[in-house]
Amino acid sequence: MSEDRQRPLRADAERNRRLIMDTAERLFAERGSVATLNEIAHEAGVGVGTVYRRFPDLASLMNALFAERFTTFLQLAETAADHAEAGQALRHYLVEAARRRAGDPALDVILAHADLEVAPAAGMRDELGRRVDALVERAVAAGAVREGFASTDVYAYLYMIGAVADRTRDVAPDAWLRYVDVLLRGFGLEPATAMRQPAMTDAQILGTWPKP
Repeated sequence: MSEDRQRPLRADAERNRRLIMDTAERLFAERGSVATLNEIAHEAGVGVGTVYRRFPDLASLMNALFAERFTTFLQLAETAADHAEAGQALRHYLVEAARRRAGDPALDVILAHADLEVAPAAGMRDELGRRVDALVERAVAAGAVREGFASTDVYAYLYMIGAVADRTRDVAPDAWLRYVDVLLRGFGLEPATAMRQPAMTDAQILGTWPKP
């Protein structure tokens, strides 16, 4: 078979892989890790064999989704480090990482089930830790954040933003921006005026209450 005739097959394979991963993300966001590969195949409209050829088990699918996400966070940290001013560098990472987390309701499920002790996930996790440490250390040394700010505050901040975003997504999808503003001010960083959001209404808060 000629190389030209092979190319569409490779493109089809990549489209199927993307479809499987996108479908898995949606099911994990909706149902958590109880979604099976067979269910993902059915929802994606592809054969079960197609899924298993690309992802022999659920762990390999989780690891692929993890790698995509951490590649994004690594890129965010790299871009942030390019800022000349230390406070702006840290602020850029905090804002953009929050934006990424707010738009990713499947992230917590993926983090909980990816195998972080094997390559490449372990290496990506450790590299992100080093890059975040560098951003924080630079900001602390410059006096750009409040005294005592630490790298662990970055992760706790993202947990908080994720919790708000996940709970309010259907009733006030931009509510998380208000709490980015609040937390950055608490850290001693000045957020952008454009991020300021009004408080949720009583009706919106009621809409976020847990459902039976």
